[in-house]
Amino acid sequence: MIVYDLICRHHHIFEGWFASASAFDAQHAAGQVCCPVCDDVHIEKRPSAKVRTSREPASGSAAETAGGQGLQQVSTHTPSDFLLKLREMVQSTEDVGDQFPEEARKMHYREMPARPIRGQATSEDVEALAEEGIDLTLLPPFLLHDVH
Repeated sequence: MIVYDLICRHHHIFEGWFASASAFDAQHAAGQVCCPVCDDVHIEKRPSAKVRTSREPASGSAAETAGGQGLQQVSTHTPSDFLLKLREMVQSTEDVGDQFPEEARKMHYREMPARPIRGQATSEDVEALAEEGIDLTLLPPFLLHDVH
């Protein structure tokens, strides 16, 4: 197992775990390595000191300090996994576009059944919806990218 510190052209730094250096090279060439924050596929690798040659955690390793879990288990709840889940949640909503304020009001006032929606609203619309007691969350653009 080899761990690389990776960086995208937008300077987001993240870790990537690969079976070997050639596995990274193959995935990178196929466009399968992307930034978990912005989905950028223009990635540079920076070798990390975290190189594993077996599945057993080494003495004093991060795996041991995380409760003795194996290296694979420690890596399953990374920030990139969290971002992927958030993107999946966003993608499971209905995009109502610029009809968002009207749709949100209809659901709030029970003129139609509630459902998860997303869309566009002006800052004035957002303020008016908040004054009416309609909860909404502004989404950062990187969550709106397609899930890989």
